Parts: sequence; C-alpha cells; structure tokens
Amino acid sequence: MKKLLLIMFSLLLFASCKSGSGGSDKPIVWKLGHIYAEDNIMHLVSLKFAEEVNRLTEGKLTIQVFPNSLEGSEIDNINGIRLGTSQMTITGESLQTWAPKAAVMAVPYTFRSVEHVKKGIESEIGEEIAQEIEEKVGLVPLFYVLRLPRNLTSNRPIKTPADLNKLILRIPNVPLFVKAWESLGAKPTPMALNEVFTSLQQGTIEGQENPMDLIYTSGFYEVQKYMNLTEHVYSWLYIVVGKKQLESLTPELREKVFEASKIAQEYGIEEFNKMQTKYVDLLKEKGMTFVEVDKKAFEDLVKPVIEANLTEEQKAIYNKILAIE
Repeated sequence: MKKLLLIMFSLLLFASCKSGSGGSDKPIVWKLGHIYAEDNIMHLVSLKFAEEVNRLTEGKLTIQVFPNSLEGSEIDNINGIRLGTSQMTITGESLQTWAPKAAVMAVPYTFRSVEHVKKGIESEIGEEIAQEIEEKVGLVPLFYVLRLPRNLTSNRPIKTPADLNKLILRIPNVPLFVKAWESLGAKPTPMALNEVFTSLQQGTIEGQENPMDLIYTSGFYEVQKYMNLTEHVYSWLYIVVGKKQLESLTPELREKVFEASKIAQEYGIEEFNKMQTKYVDLLKEKGMTFVEVDKKAFEDLVKPVIEANLTEEQKAIYNKILAIE
C-alpha cells in the first residue's frame, strides 16, 4: 500500500510540474496586425504564412492575422511589437523614422521596374536595409512581398506637374514623400490609410497615391475618377517579427518560422505575377479613366529635391540602386 501511495504521489507531482513549466504543452499564439483589406495581396500572403507556420509547427505556434487596421495604423502596429503587446506586422519605408536606410525602399523614381526592385532586394542593398531594421528597430524582416507601382488618383486628369496646381494629396507618413510632392506643386498631407476613403468622400483631400491593388481593395474608385499613371514608386514591403519575440522561441520553432517564410514568399511572388494586369481591368470596369502621364517631367522635378534631402548614408544606397544594371 505504501509503495502504491508513493507511486501515485510521484505521478501527481510530475503532472503538476509539467503543467507549471511555462505552459510548454500550450500553443504559442502570435498576432499579426496590418492595415490592408482582406482581398489585398498582403493579407493573402499573411494568411498563407500563418497556415504554413501552423502546419510546420503542428499547431505549437499559431499566427492570428488582423487585417483592415483592426490593430491600429502601421505605426501603431510597429509600436505594439516594440512594446511587446503584438508580435508581427507588414511594413516598409515607414521604418525610416528609426532606420534611415529604409527610406530608399520607396524613393520616387529610383527603382525603374519590378525586376529592378527584385535585384535590389536580393543584393547587398536589401541585406543592408534589413540589417539596420533589425538593429535599430528590433524587427526582423522574415520575407518580402512585391508591390505594384504607386500611381496618383484624382477627380481631374493629371498629365503634367502643372496640372497638380496645389492638389491636396494624401501621402503616407514618409518625409521624403512630402518633399517630393511639394516640389511637384501638390499639397501633400500625411494621413493613416484607414482615414483616406472618408477624407476623399468629404473633400478634405482631393487625391491619393498607392498601388492599383490597394486602390481597388480600398474602394477608392468609388470616390476617385482618374488613375494618373505616374508610376513614381516601385517598391516592396516586409513581413516582420519582433526580434525578442522571435528569440523567445525554441531553435526548432524558429527554424519552422523561417521555413514558412520561404514558402509564403514564393506564394507572394506567384500572386503578384497574376495581378500585374488584373487590377487595370478591374478598375476600368469600375469606371476609372486611365491617364497617360509625362513621367519624365515628374522625374526631372523630383530627382534634385530627393538627392538634396537624402543623408549621406541614404545617398550611398540610393546611388547603388541607380547603378544596378
């Protein structure tokens, strides 16, 4: 009887210790908040990543994705990770507030095409930017998602910079964008994405600039008539995770996160290739008029202003980008 009681006590003690050892048998749950709509490529790639993480870790790590600014603005999401209340988000040039090199991810008229962007990301340029983001912001870029070029929308056609004529234009919170659009004759107004539709509807702003897929998924065609083909920025975004959060995982789980990242990036490239012409047709069906723009006139005005406002560190990377064959 004594032996039986001793065995029972030992089993109970073992079970108690196991359940109290940091909840090792409970799944880890991470939040990935972002500002994009459910049918945007950024959300689709996020879902693919979450699916692969869950599969590869056999449910030990679960990613919950919150689209549509449910977790706040892009900056809110970044700050949430840095404060430890969140784990992941989607971001890019907005990180220049902390990591100045991130500014070159979206400098107007720098990258010439999607292929040029890919060459930049996959070279020492991309490595340099990602390293600074990790060191200065505490975010680890896991993988990139390509973006369609940014175009200007408005309710009057814009063919040359003179046509802007103090157009009140929403831009993201990127200082170089302010300088660039001021040099072209617009009145740039930094604003969170989730405020743009209502502001356009109410006439607080008169135009905005974004990639076509985001223009479509945000429904801006309901309040903007013209798609002015400025193609002023070719760029990409990163899916990032907090460095501390990543390091809190076991080496095995970290490896699975990186494995899921590779799969999600390939999926993102496939989706991007599908959508390069898709949104032109969709936006025309919604009634938007496409306007050919004198891009050289825009570029000629912007280039000197950009170069004058880059730091020496930023200019070094900028010149490397321009030199890519």
